[in-house]
Amino acid sequence: MKREGFTLVEMLIALSIFGMLTAAGVTLLGVSARTQETSDRLLAEVGETRRLGALLGADLALAVPRVHRDELGRPLPAFAGGARSPLLLDLVRRGWDEGEGASLQRVGYRLRDGRLERLSFPRVDGGGDPVAARLIDGVSAIRLRYRDDEGEWRDDWAPTDPTRLPTAVELVTASETQGTIRQLFLVGVPQR
Repeated sequence: MKREGFTLVEMLIALSIFGMLTAAGVTLLGVSARTQETSDRLLAEVGETRRLGALLGADLALAVPRVHRDELGRPLPAFAGGARSPLLLDLVRRGWDEGEGASLQRVGYRLRDGRLERLSFPRVDGGGDPVAARLIDGVSAIRLRYRDDEGEWRDDWAPTDPTRLPTAVELVTASETQGTIRQLFLVGVPQR
């Protein structure tokens, strides 16, 4: 009598092969998930850097030589940066839409608890709490330099003329995740 089917040995071999294929599939799936997580994290970091470059580039390109006042009415220079300024950068820019046409806006940049933030002030002159927007986390060091009209780079921007703007700004950020990144921006690019 002839029997159709598999022997026990054949079944064990088939189950062993199926088990190895399943283990390989699970391992591959785990590697794919970790790769996707790493990819998402790296893309987010690149996105932070690009967002910083876009915002700072726009703010600096639209900078205007407009002296503004603090909450006590004291005049502040049109552009401030460096050790003498409470913010990394403090400037007035054009091109902000308040709903009734283009206007001026005061913006600033600061480093707080390893986080680079952009501050938008409610008014150009006077007080008011600024709105802070997080740009980059995990910043361990930051350096700004300012290029003057003669082509010299300065660590501080404090000209005798309070309406004078630098021609360019160099920003160097260092973070554990992204390393050191150097960016250059033109200031007050003329309108066409």
